[in-house]
Amino acid sequence: DWIKSRNWCAEEDLYYPHPWIQDLIWSGLSKVQQVIVKTSPGTWLRGIACKLAMEHIHYEDENTRYIDIGPVNKVLNMLCCWFENPEGVAHFKHLSRLHDYLWVAEDGMKMQGYNGSQLWDCAFAVQAIVATGLAAEYGDCLRAAHRYLDQTQVQADCPGELMKWHRHISKGAWPFSTRDHGWPISDCSSEGLKAVIELGKLGPALTGPPIPVSRLEDCVNVILSYQNVGTGGWATYENTRSYPWVEIVNPAETFGDIMIDYSYVECSSASLQALANFRVQYPHSQYNDRIEKSLTAGRKFLLSIQRSDGSWYGSWAICFTYGTWFGIKGLVATGSTYETCSCLRKAVRFLLSKQMACGGWGESYLSSQKKKYIQLEGNEPHVVNTAWALLGLISSGQATRDASPLHRAARSLMRMQQSDGDWPQQSIMGVFNKNCMITYANYRNIFPLWALGDYATSVLSMKHEDDKHGPERNH
Repeated sequence: DWIKSRNWCAEEDLYYPHPWIQDLIWSGLSKVQQVIVKTSPGTWLRGIACKLAMEHIHYEDENTRYIDIGPVNKVLNMLCCWFENPEGVAHFKHLSRLHDYLWVAEDGMKMQGYNGSQLWDCAFAVQAIVATGLAAEYGDCLRAAHRYLDQTQVQADCPGELMKWHRHISKGAWPFSTRDHGWPISDCSSEGLKAVIELGKLGPALTGPPIPVSRLEDCVNVILSYQNVGTGGWATYENTRSYPWVEIVNPAETFGDIMIDYSYVECSSASLQALANFRVQYPHSQYNDRIEKSLTAGRKFLLSIQRSDGSWYGSWAICFTYGTWFGIKGLVATGSTYETCSCLRKAVRFLLSKQMACGGWGESYLSSQKKKYIQLEGNEPHVVNTAWALLGLISSGQATRDASPLHRAARSLMRMQQSDGDWPQQSIMGVFNKNCMITYANYRNIFPLWALGDYATSVLSMKHEDDKHGPERNH
């Protein structure tokens, strides 16, 4: 009985209970719709609506090479194309891209929440390798990464009138996964730009021909366009187009905050870092005046969403450790120092307060759901949380104040490393919409490597320099 069961949801999955007014709206519309479609005007109106919906479906399909933005609308679009024409080309093109989402795990077939995180992982991995100071030893790897970054950049906007299709500009952006997917995202564009800038510093002999500056400026233009005028922050795929009150009609019991694209600390910090890095590397760019204004507004946004305990809530990974790493990096990118910025000092105190006796950090996925810091069960350290915290503290200049928390954190990471160089796959670290956890298998290797790289080049090198000149200074 669909009418009776349409609002049922397992207690374990019920993160966002429907308000009564939403159930009333859906129930009312379902009854009214059944009456309207039996009339001639209703049939005509439904035909117009279905035709318009199919136009948008085909536009999305063609612009993503039939991958679509995610697995849910991938399947829905495919069903619509089959219903429209079971023998049509669109239906068969959809079938050929199902494998982009499917994979076989130990317990059977799975469908991913995206068609992968290839660009995202690549951009982070590049920055991690460069941070170690060992880039010259891994030229083949970095050349391949540079090729992927080059080939994956979106080099044209979607066709047609972007406003008609509710699309943002995309020329110069980077997607989360592949060029075929192609949906531009603010933080993916920013991390892609940061990685390309780092590779450019190494020179073409090591990493291959550079990406033209004009294309990097296209990316800067996209990042600037993503900044929300009202808040100064950055959302993900588009500017924030409506108001939080529309969450009252959020139909998904399992997700929170899905009706509009909100500004996030991660997207905002990544954008600020990328813009600041670009301005330093290309001081004569035509975009630098706009970048200056953008950095000022973005910094204000970061300060406005910092919590009273000094942390930031991370919306795309777990959770306060992740958000606070981004918060600190964003403040430092816009000119903060520990001595001059009380908000940076609060953020550092927050991270230090969560360090465990073993030197590591371990945060549970429940932090995302409960919106408060919750320690991992068993008080176990987590390699990824530990890496994020260590990266944030090093960025804040902790080594010049008291390096002992950094030494303890680094030792914790080294203890957890396995004999083959790998780190263990521990509890899940990715999340979206407060309540859906995501596995990022590469995080366990990328971020500990990055953190230990920063530790070796920024902390140990300072210690060695102090030891070298200690007697002279004492004299």
